[in-house]
Amino acid sequence: MRLHSSGIAGVTVIGLIGALAQPVALTTATLPNRPDSVKFAVIGDNGTGGREQYEVGQQMADARREFPYDLVLMLGDNFYGSQRPADLVKKFELPYKLLLEAGVRFQAAIGNHDEPDSVHYPPLNMGGRRYYTFARRNVRFFVLDTNALDPPQLRWLETELKAAREAWKISYFHHPLYSSVGRHGAAVDIRLLLEPLFLKYGVHVVLSGHDHAYERVKPQHGIHYFVSGAGGKLRKGDLARSEDTAVGFDQDQSFMLVEIGGDELFFQVVTRTGLTVDSGMIRRPTLRIGT
Repeated sequence: MRLHSSGIAGVTVIGLIGALAQPVALTTATLPNRPDSVKFAVIGDNGTGGREQYEVGQQMADARREFPYDLVLMLGDNFYGSQRPADLVKKFELPYKLLLEAGVRFQAAIGNHDEPDSVHYPPLNMGGRRYYTFARRNVRFFVLDTNALDPPQLRWLETELKAAREAWKISYFHHPLYSSVGRHGAAVDIRLLLEPLFLKYGVHVVLSGHDHAYERVKPQHGIHYFVSGAGGKLRKGDLARSEDTAVGFDQDQSFMLVEIGGDELFFQVVTRTGLTVDSGMIRRPTLRIGT
């Protein structure tokens, strides 16, 4: 695996070289796997009920044997098409059966294909809320509803960001603020509302789905943006190289593994067949460098 390191706005990033990544190795944990770290997986646009979703679920369970995470972040479009009780079983409970039986907790954001009532579906742990916050040790997560980013939600977000005392701030939601994928691309209107708050209150990492590929965006004003929207859906060949692309992969379904310990965040991106297509480390800056 060829790695490179670059310092941007006080942030260290290490990752695979190349804007359009190719699979490089069978999946083995490239993460430190420290006993006291925060460990989680990330999936987006997963809820198809198709074979590929089940294969991603199996890879996630396999990875957990080496890397014992107990949390999965869901970036929206948790369900496509019909969402009757039997569909929820087929599109969630069965693909992730091994993880659910192991006590792994899923924390979902809502996407544009999710029925509004899905916020009340207990396994998604949304508690009937379109947006909410929770913490794991030194990490505070802010989960947003970008389908309807209304003034009350923005006021809530600013209040919660200001009050957060955890070392790391991570926000996740469905529509990407930066994306080089052709079908949807960057949600610039949403970026104009959210990015000033993220910069003001020191958000470090932003995770989104919606575009059915994986992309790691070059840091924007010191913030690291990831698109991970290929947990079930996929659009091959839809990711075009842009000046903002650090690494991208659109040839297979994928998910992310993340580990945070101290001032370091490690990530690994794995396909449904067990190939690692991106990995690296982000170092949390001690001072926010603004625009």
